Amino acid sequence: MTNSELSTNPSFLLLLSTAEQLIEEKGCRSTTLQEIINRTGLSKGAIYHYVSSKDELFGLILQSKMELMNTKFYEAVQQVTSENRSSLPFQVIAEGLAENSQENSVFNAIFVYLISQKDNPTIAAILAKQQQFIYDTVLQWIRIGQQAQVIPASADAAKMASMYIVFSYGLRVQQQIGPTSSTITTKDIFQMLLRPQSK
Repeated sequence: MTNSELSTNPSFLLLLSTAEQLIEEKGCRSTTLQEIINRTGLSKGAIYHYVSSKDELFGLILQSKMELMNTKFYEAVQQVTSENRSSLPFQVIAEGLAENSQENSVFNAIFVYLISQKDNPTIAAILAKQQQFIYDTVLQWIRIGQQAQVIPASADAAKMASMYIVFSYGLRVQQQIGPTSSTITTKDIFQMLLRPQSK
């Protein structure tokens, strides 16, 4: 199945939402595929049709969260007017990044869980795949921003995409360590997103 077919498949969506609920209730380490099977009512075969492990499922949840941000970004692009041309789509990204970086977010819980096991080759591959997916998605956003003249055409899009990843990873780790005296706001994230990186 393609990503677009999966995103509308009722069994797959049930699998993702149930796993998210269990992670919210019990955390990543205590959530098992057997519990997901029990709660969804899906057969083991049905679940293994989509994923081979809970870690792979967790990676797909991360991807689905990024795809949701991507969908919202393109919806915002469609609503752009001359008045909000420089803000609306990137405000959506900033809000999504802030939401996914919260200490109690499922995205953050999965990210930290997977990072803590990056010495496992299977998990390292899941993380590498997710990082590439995020990079490719953000690169598209930046190029759209350049076409709309919100981001200077001379800005290094590849460097900006890499900086987004570094910034988003830093936000997630900071949330796990604990609050600091200075809080990063959605406005701060928005300004960082539009700050051009020179070539």
